[in-house]
Amino acid sequence: MPPPSQYHPSAPPDSPDDSDSDLDLDIEELDPTPASGPPASQPKNTERRAPRIALRTLRMGGLRRGANRNGYGELGRSRAAGEEDAEALLRDEDGNNPRYSDASAGGRDDAPLLSEHGGGSGPRRRRRSFAADTLRVGRLRLPSFMSGTSADHGKNDGEEEEKEEDDPSSSRLVAVGSRQVIRFPPNSISNAKYTAWSFLPVTLYNEFSFFFNMYFLLVALSQIIPALRIGYLSTYIAPLAFVLVITLGKEAYDDLERRRRDNEANSELYTVLQFDEPGVGGANIRSRKTLKSSHVRKGSKRAVPQGDRLSDIREEEEQMEADGSHRFASSHVQEISKKSKDLKVGDVLKLSKGHRVPADVIVLKCLSNEAAARQQEQEAPSPEEESLLVDHPVDPGQGGSKDAEPGTAGGAAEGSSNGETFIRTDQLDGETDWKLRLASPLSQNLQIEELVRLRVTAGKPDRKVNEFSGTLELLSTRQDAMGSNTFGNGDEQAKAAPLSIDNTAWANTVIASHATTLAVVIYSGPQTRSALSTSPSRSKTGLLEYEINSLTKILCFLTLALSIILVAAEGFGNTKTDVWYIKIMKFLVLFSTIVPISLRVNLDMGKSVYSWFIQRDPGIPGAVVRTSTIPEDLGRIEYLLSDKTGTLTQNDMEMKKVHVGTVSYANDAMDEVATYVRQGFHLTPSLNQVSNPPLATPSSTSAAGVGVGATRTRREIGSRVRDVVMALALCHNVTPTTEEDENGKMINSYQASSPDEIAIVKWTESVGLKLSYRDRKGIVLESTETGRVVVKVRILDIFPFTSEGKRMGIVVKFYETLNSETSSLNEGGEIWFYQKGADTVMTSIVAANDWLDEETANMAREGLRTLVVGRKRLSTAEYQEFSARYKEASLAISGRDAGVQAVVSRYLEHDLELLGVTGVEDKLQRDVKPSLELLRNAGIKIWMLTGDKVETARCVGVSSKLVARGQYIHTVEKLRRKDSAQEHIDFLRSKLDSCLLIDGESLGLFLTHYRTEFISVAVKLPTVVACRCSPTQKAEVAKLIKEYTKKRVCCIGDGGNDVSMIQAADVGVGIVGKEGRQASLAADFSIEQFCHLTKLLVWHGRNSYKRSAKLAQFVIHRGLIIAVCQTMFSIAVDFEPLGLYKDWLMVGYATIYTAAPVLSLVLDKDVDEELANLYPELYKELTEGRSLSYRTFFVWVFVSVYQGCLIQGLSQVLTEVDSPRMVAVSYTVLVLNELLMVAVEITTWHWVMVVSIVGTFLVFVGSVPFLGGYFDLGFLMEVGFYWRVAAILAMSLIPTWAAKVIQRTMKPPSYRKVQGI
Repeated sequence: MPPPSQYHPSAPPDSPDDSDSDLDLDIEELDPTPASGPPASQPKNTERRAPRIALRTLRMGGLRRGANRNGYGELGRSRAAGEEDAEALLRDEDGNNPRYSDASAGGRDDAPLLSEHGGGSGPRRRRRSFAADTLRVGRLRLPSFMSGTSADHGKNDGEEEEKEEDDPSSSRLVAVGSRQVIRFPPNSISNAKYTAWSFLPVTLYNEFSFFFNMYFLLVALSQIIPALRIGYLSTYIAPLAFVLVITLGKEAYDDLERRRRDNEANSELYTVLQFDEPGVGGANIRSRKTLKSSHVRKGSKRAVPQGDRLSDIREEEEQMEADGSHRFASSHVQEISKKSKDLKVGDVLKLSKGHRVPADVIVLKCLSNEAAARQQEQEAPSPEEESLLVDHPVDPGQGGSKDAEPGTAGGAAEGSSNGETFIRTDQLDGETDWKLRLASPLSQNLQIEELVRLRVTAGKPDRKVNEFSGTLELLSTRQDAMGSNTFGNGDEQAKAAPLSIDNTAWANTVIASHATTLAVVIYSGPQTRSALSTSPSRSKTGLLEYEINSLTKILCFLTLALSIILVAAEGFGNTKTDVWYIKIMKFLVLFSTIVPISLRVNLDMGKSVYSWFIQRDPGIPGAVVRTSTIPEDLGRIEYLLSDKTGTLTQNDMEMKKVHVGTVSYANDAMDEVATYVRQGFHLTPSLNQVSNPPLATPSSTSAAGVGVGATRTRREIGSRVRDVVMALALCHNVTPTTEEDENGKMINSYQASSPDEIAIVKWTESVGLKLSYRDRKGIVLESTETGRVVVKVRILDIFPFTSEGKRMGIVVKFYETLNSETSSLNEGGEIWFYQKGADTVMTSIVAANDWLDEETANMAREGLRTLVVGRKRLSTAEYQEFSARYKEASLAISGRDAGVQAVVSRYLEHDLELLGVTGVEDKLQRDVKPSLELLRNAGIKIWMLTGDKVETARCVGVSSKLVARGQYIHTVEKLRRKDSAQEHIDFLRSKLDSCLLIDGESLGLFLTHYRTEFISVAVKLPTVVACRCSPTQKAEVAKLIKEYTKKRVCCIGDGGNDVSMIQAADVGVGIVGKEGRQASLAADFSIEQFCHLTKLLVWHGRNSYKRSAKLAQFVIHRGLIIAVCQTMFSIAVDFEPLGLYKDWLMVGYATIYTAAPVLSLVLDKDVDEELANLYPELYKELTEGRSLSYRTFFVWVFVSVYQGCLIQGLSQVLTEVDSPRMVAVSYTVLVLNELLMVAVEITTWHWVMVVSIVGTFLVFVGSVPFLGGYFDLGFLMEVGFYWRVAAILAMSLIPTWAAKVIQRTMKPPSYRKVQGI
């Protein structure tokens, strides 16, 4: 295995070219007397400075003075010292200044290196003392026996010393990159239902909670008592033991499969940074060398990297250290791979785009991949220097100076080195918008080797995914970070920064940015937000099991009643052998076949067959049955609760339509838009403009022609199209990036918080106007045809989108030529305000028009997400007045938000020129519309529960046809008053054909105060859409529907936020998502597409239920008929509890003589798959439970009593009672009757059925010669045996078969009707 890779620290990205410019020092800094803090009236960042002198001169003088004492020292030490002093100079003493400031001064040669007042009110130090230096991490290396963390940092848990157990109810201190003092839970996912200790107790309890299992346990135990014994003990113990072994084995197999799949997720590899002690793994102390210039040291191969400008000098104070102590980085960093389950609290993860976050983490640093690669090309350090280089955050937008103009070589994606990264949270909360996450400046501007000096203080684990508060501390040494002491505000060496939800990434979110993100684990395993929002796995029992349990109680009552009646018929006092209660107990044992122990075995084997069919169905590839005990419930679903994102939709937006007032463009008509854009932005520079070509502005664009001979109407339309395309290309928060595709090619892509905006920007690129560069100061647009810059603007103000405002705006100033500057507002250039937003808010902002309402309504009916686009031109004076008022309002202490909004409304948001309306479609999963329609026709009521926004949920509800065309949508949003809630309930009662659209806040109010009233109305509505739902609310809704309706509820989802809902449902279905498999792992059934659900329910669910119902009826019939024969025999022998069929005859009847034909009924089907999909109404019948109801049960009881009385009665009449001849005739007829009854009940023959029936008959015939102990074998050779068997069999079967034919003729079942169509 190759050795772990090491980090390649890089130089600071924004270092100026002049290698000495950073070495100038304010002369005030050499003042031997402490300077006082700044006067209260003087601004902190004053521009007045004392004259500068060269810092190099002072340092070299110090070197010369100290040369005799310490020598020049070794090269590596001087390099490290120079970088540490650069860090000290660039950092404010109070920790508030970032190491490489993001301010515009960061790229200027005359930028001051030291803060003007060195830490506010504290005194400015003339120089650092040795004591202060030794407190800094890595300045003084501790021997290994004193070090708290040494090379054994990676020891196994078994080798670690005993740790204090974590208390989940208290806050925690997490030392970054180090071993923790407290033992936290492992970071493993577990969907298993049992442990090694709980398996037997829990499964046995579940089994014996069923009445008939407990009944047979009591019967088996009764055989231990000699007075109650009838036949062999094994006759009663063996069937029960067999049932338990089969059931427990299946449960164990299912749970082991869950554990295996959990292990796959837990074994996912992640890159972790391992922080070893300096000197371990390559950071060894090097021998002293004479100081040489960098040019001599590195040779003439390449220029000296800017990050090493200070590496050729020594700090004066270092030379004055009498003991010559060496200063090192706090740690040596190397990358290792760890499985997800091996991650621990405190581990620092290296995450890239597309990585699933395996635990709850705090973002520490964000590094741009592009800049890091560029840095490594410029600087390829030799192995001996590698460990001493410093890794600096690199901004892809800062390839040159910070003030680089848009469109220059430095213009890559902005934001990475500012500590910004995007995450996708749809697996956690269902929201489709990306979330911006920030690294704290305290950690972002810290070298990677120094991250071990950080300590995180976090609260106790909780389930609030939108809340977090904590603290990040930078301490003096790694040992301090590992300690539990807290530093006061006066400690210079301790710096703290607050942490909020913006600094976090919870487990099961996905990194969406191209930057590399370094993050520290703070909550692991069961303490993550995702796990705390998930209810524990529970054992699920199908409805059919409960129904059979109820029928078993009836059968047991019949057994008891029959036993008492037989004893009473003889007389309680008139007993020849035993006392009356002993006789009752013996009869109960004899009639125990009425409650068939083999029923559980047959049903469990049937379930295994259904699971096999599902998993091998080519129509639903990838289907997995994780809970094989409830396939029959798939045929009884009445409520379907579905997630939206990733389940119904792909979370992939596409621009489908744009309307510009007089004409609408969609589909193929987009080519015409591209033509207008190409003509409108085709700017040909004149000869004197070649070096500084002109750019398009709204005014110049409007004046441009669309071609010779174009009509006035076409020119107007072309002008409108160009205006709306330009507006859409400018009014957004999208940043262009480049990424590597599967083939290794670099491709352009975009990142933004909203997929809607990315869809619109991709559309503008497709029609000819590409976003090529974006930072906080400007936007550059290129023509996709020529590749030339055609639009360049300076961003003056941005008003981001909020859920309350439902709109976003931007104020820009246009550049008139490519190389023009607009640093001053008074210089030339048009100022425009662009805004886009929801039609509900934009209608009152844009100028009066006669088409907006109609067109937005048309798009809404198509399920498109509409945005209205407008613009307004501002004069310089108007903008300056607005800017002054805006700044004044933003500084207000009270009522700031309202004041700012009032200024924006007054100066900008009125009388906007309406440019157009866009329609964006959230792409649905394959075949979602026909699938939902089929399920609705099958009688299933569908609810959509999502964590997304109200508008998004409404659009998807309409586009997926979940909401019927023209159906009224009753929206309940932001409900806070109880009386209003009651009004909504009353309205819905009067309009039960409407769709309810409700948000999480309002849903919470209903569930708290009007729980029963709300659910009683909601279950009657055809469709309910709930948005902004938390995972807990989803699960609560599922439980509430189950409790109120007593119907079967199915929940389907694909994200971690759906797990609670899936586990709360009677049937949970998980879709294997693009990023996460958590829902799939926790579900009872796993599929790959939503459209597969229809086949799972309508075909496999229907078959499973009908087959199990028929199977249960046959097993009950098989047990009843032999009990009736026993009753007839007991009556004939003077009510004595003597067994009719003993030992092997009893066991053989229930096993080899009838089991296979009865079990083959699991292959029966009444209709084929095509008819089941064509007539989903057939599924609707199953929800009523008619296949196995009390009515059908008593019909089978009647048939069993009739056939049992006839078979045993005629056998006794035609032969002598209690003789081997009678047993031979009776038993033979009994077996043949069961085989022929199976043949009569089969609807569609299968070759397995034929083999099982014929094979069983042959087995019976072949075994007769071995039954001499029970039969009169000589009688079997006589003709009298055969005519008696034939006669009795005919009288038993013909009336039963005739009754069935007459019923089907007079009242045919539904499947017969559709077969006849």
